[in-house]
Amino acid sequence: MGHLYALDFDGVLCDTCEETAISALKAAKLRWPALFESVDSATEDWIVEQMIRVRPVVETGYETLLLVRLLLETRVPSIRKSSVAEGLTVEGILESWFELKPIVMEEWNENKDDLIDLFGKVRDDWLEKDFTGWIQANRFYPGVTDALRFASSRVYIVTTKQSRFADALLRELAAITIPPERIYGLGTGPKVEVLKKLQKMPEHQGLTLQLRFF
Repeated sequence: MGHLYALDFDGVLCDTCEETAISALKAAKLRWPALFESVDSATEDWIVEQMIRVRPVVETGYETLLLVRLLLETRVPSIRKSSVAEGLTVEGILESWFELKPIVMEEWNENKDDLIDLFGKVRDDWLEKDFTGWIQANRFYPGVTDALRFASSRVYIVTTKQSRFADALLRELAAITIPPERIYGLGTGPKVEVLKKLQKMPEHQGLTLQLRFF
């Protein structure tokens, strides 16, 4: 008998809020360049700060682009296109994002897959051009690297993050290698289905599944 660990990545193993916020801003500027033409650095800094605050509502990375634009529209009325932006606060986003997301997706005529692809490409570009800067915008929580390195139980990563980014952070920031078949990232299916799959694997029979999710 033993344990089988299925761990989320963002918010459980690694604090990725700063990197996610900066990547989302970079991607939003590419997606909607006209909206950012007159946006100054102070406003961009404010958006990054607020993105860190609203990070808990994000289920999948593409949503961060929508949040960047929504925050911009709350800050700059002259470019406002969304019916929900007027009078909206960070607290309001935290309380109502599940209801707000489909509204802004429709009003801005956005496509989920396009946003996912763009977000991944922006991260890839940052990694290629400034690998050290990208890595340093993330940090593992205290004790995590030792816990992973010396774990006696089988560990899986189950995350909505694209697998290649989780793998890069584990290898380069924590000096830990987890076999790719144990990292279930974006595109491998809903987390619930992944967990069911892990439980059904013959090699896991008799093991107790332990979950850690944000």
